[in-house]
Amino acid sequence: MNSSVIVFPGSNCDRDMDVALSKFGFKNKMVWHEDYSLPKSDLIVLPGGFSYGDYLRCGSIASKSKIIKSVIDFAKSGGLVLGICNGFQILTETNILPGILQQNKYLNFICKNIYVKIKDKKNKYFKNIEKDILELHIAHNEGNFFCTNEELKSLEDNDQIAITYCNSEGLENEENNPNGAIKNIAGIFNKNKNVLGMMPHPERMIDKYLSGEDGSLFFENLIRNLK
Repeated sequence: MNSSVIVFPGSNCDRDMDVALSKFGFKNKMVWHEDYSLPKSDLIVLPGGFSYGDYLRCGSIASKSKIIKSVIDFAKSGGLVLGICNGFQILTETNILPGILQQNKYLNFICKNIYVKIKDKKNKYFKNIEKDILELHIAHNEGNFFCTNEELKSLEDNDQIAITYCNSEGLENEENNPNGAIKNIAGIFNKNKNVLGMMPHPERMIDKYLSGEDGSLFFENLIRNLK
């Protein structure tokens, strides 16, 4: 399987993602944001970081990069696009995904491990994954997902809510919501479920000697579903 990671000025999780994808069997290429075309890919990843220093709004400048038209065309053709953290922010800025990522509820940068509940497995990202609750990592200042009532109803009606913040037992409430996101939303799909945006970082959870290994389940499952 071939993957491509888009690199923007200020990306800081691009290499982490490259390591994770390569570890689980992807043949990965790094693609500079000023390129116009994508290499042959089964998966495109917009990585975490602080593209363009998060000026204006997180992801807003990156959403105007030359490569983005090709990413949008790839997504419209049914190709898999994964946006992690800043990548999720970029996907909302391009309108590939609905909603916005605004400043965390308590106006603080959050960096810690959290739990998420998988809400829908009828997609290539989570189909046949072994667990319903994953321990992943977050590191963001603007991870507070918000959308209109109409957008929220559409997300719920079409099973587009991918993962929600919870505790280790799967309880979803305000106490287990680190950033104030509406309905504890940590990640969403587009209607066709080939595009996934999520704030947590699975690429940071692929080694028991680091933070944990639940991210390994995500990548192992993804490449298995693509074969």
